[in-house]
Amino acid sequence: MRRWRWWRWLVCASGWVALVYVFFLAFVTLVSLTNPTLTRPYSPPAEVVGARGTWSWASRRLGRGARLPWCQPLRWRDPPGPVTALVSFPGSGNTWVRYLLQQVTGYYSGSVYKDYALMKNGFPAESVSNGSVVVVKTHEWGPEMRKGFSRAILVVRDPYLAIQAEFNRQSGGHIGHAQPDKYTRDGGRYWEKFVTNKALAWMNTTLDWLKFEGPLHLVFYEDLLDNLPEEMRRILEFLDLDVSESNFDCMMRHLDGIYKRRKRPLSFDPFTPKLRALVDRCKQLVERAVREVLAGGDVNVVLNNMNAFNFSFGHHKPVVR
Repeated sequence: MRRWRWWRWLVCASGWVALVYVFFLAFVTLVSLTNPTLTRPYSPPAEVVGARGTWSWASRRLGRGARLPWCQPLRWRDPPGPVTALVSFPGSGNTWVRYLLQQVTGYYSGSVYKDYALMKNGFPAESVSNGSVVVVKTHEWGPEMRKGFSRAILVVRDPYLAIQAEFNRQSGGHIGHAQPDKYTRDGGRYWEKFVTNKALAWMNTTLDWLKFEGPLHLVFYEDLLDNLPEEMRRILEFLDLDVSESNFDCMMRHLDGIYKRRKRPLSFDPFTPKLRALVDRCKQLVERAVREVLAGGDVNVVLNNMNAFNFSFGHHKPVVR
């Protein structure tokens, strides 16, 4: 009898715990759906209203403690400006350029994504993709994506470095690194497949946006590293934005933000000759297309001659849309 009462009590207690858990999940969902930072893109997110100078949003570990200095309070563009894409293959410095633009202009930057880590650590306008933000981050490509923007900034980085940066991000987060054994996982087949897919994605992303019919500004990541002040002034000129010298100087004093990945060189070359052959072919085609565009030519001339390139790595072919 006692055993039966004990089991009945246990079942009842478990039922109550489950019921409380369900109500808790419903409450959290309701709060999330009614969060003004997600439903009212033209209203400043509550956590940054009135903030000035230094906001304690994040740390080097992306979560607690450290303070992120801003040159000025961030705000929405009012009235809204042109919807401007900030496009790149992942690992090409997109988040860094967003951070620099927020520093120097004081405007939020948006995104076609909703990265909660970024939302909590300096980019509260994630998922906002209209003219109320200075630029809209995207890694997507294709005519449907392009037609949503009136102008675009295309950031291009050397594919070897961009692919490895994206591998580090997927393996270790925004500022982490892939462990060396990740490159040899599954006999190296995992890394080989990753490079194959990403090399073609790097090429297709760049070639597709070179066909953008609106105003297009090309930025090379390596040029940003070599001459940041001049490159940032060119970006601001393209955006038709005037900024004060004090804000520009402040940006130059706060270049890194919280997403700078420390260098950790590998003791080996992860790119096999087979992988290098593919990446080099992709790089060669993109370089030809970029030269054509910079010379005022038609990128389609290069794209129409893509069959002249020997993409014999498996069954992979360039994609033209």
